[in-house]
Amino acid sequence: MFKQSIYLFLILFSFSGSSQTTIIDSETRHPVSYATISFGNGQGVFADDEGKFLFTEKMYPNIDSIFVSALGFKDLSIATVNLPEKIELEPHIDKLDEVVIRVKIDRKFKEEKLKPYLDDDYYKCWLPTIESEIAVLFNNPDDKLKKLTKVHLPIALESIDWKKRNKSNAEKKPFSTLFKVNIYENNNGFPGKPLIYENIIFRVTEKDGDEYHLDVSSNDVFMPKTGLFISIQVLGYTDKAGKLLPNKKYKEIKSREGTVKIPTNFRPLLPFTDQISANNTFIKRVFVDKNQWTQFKKGNIDDSSLLSAGLSNYGMGISFNVYKEE
Repeated sequence: MFKQSIYLFLILFSFSGSSQTTIIDSETRHPVSYATISFGNGQGVFADDEGKFLFTEKMYPNIDSIFVSALGFKDLSIATVNLPEKIELEPHIDKLDEVVIRVKIDRKFKEEKLKPYLDDDYYKCWLPTIESEIAVLFNNPDDKLKKLTKVHLPIALESIDWKKRNKSNAEKKPFSTLFKVNIYENNNGFPGKPLIYENIIFRVTEKDGDEYHLDVSSNDVFMPKTGLFISIQVLGYTDKAGKLLPNKKYKEIKSREGTVKIPTNFRPLLPFTDQISANNTFIKRVFVDKNQWTQFKKGNIDDSSLLSAGLSNYGMGISFNVYKEE
């Protein structure tokens, strides 16, 4: 934790005195929270809750343009020369028209839960980076009306003392990380269009234990006949108040051979499982323009220690209401 704090301090110190850019809605003039800013060869950052992000030539040399995207808005490519203090995004009317306003369903229902798969084994975990998004498919077993109420996200906690890692009462390494969840339609077995055009943002700390319960009942997501995908991606570390800190994709370490870029791995770790027979997990790189989803299985991914160990799925779970027929 001490090294992490020093790293974040150095980032913040290097940013002090540099100007921020704010992304706003061109019509309402309100900030666009947690927009994605992509640039260069698979690099990028996220805007914070106020639509602000930091980008300077010193931080990211030899980048002549950035690509800005956000749910419900048209994508925008803009030159980095004389980058304005405010970037305006135009609402994507066609996409917003797809949002269905649903009335409250007043009938009896039964609560059901697909339990997550929990595991604190470090070697069975995905090491989250801000370049990757992980989506899990949930099939719809029948035609009954179902409303998604909670997403159960397994996380792995690391002990401060490695020798006590197998003891449940061992003190855990502290962290404070901001996550984003997206919900997509099932498009022929791959994540398709978003089912909702609003940000689902939440913060996770070591105090949440090995399972985070995300309440999505207010988002009114009803499961389509073909099922749906739920994804999770790391936005970065936060301060004590939950404010997103500037987070870089790479740590730059100087060596005799020159500067070496090492991917920044964020905590908590995400445990994968071999208890699901189907390949329900998909991944993509969110900072690559026109990025594509890839099914997480052997033959698609060549250098994964998880797949080599037979761990092909992130063990996400869900709760939902099953409504009785009228």
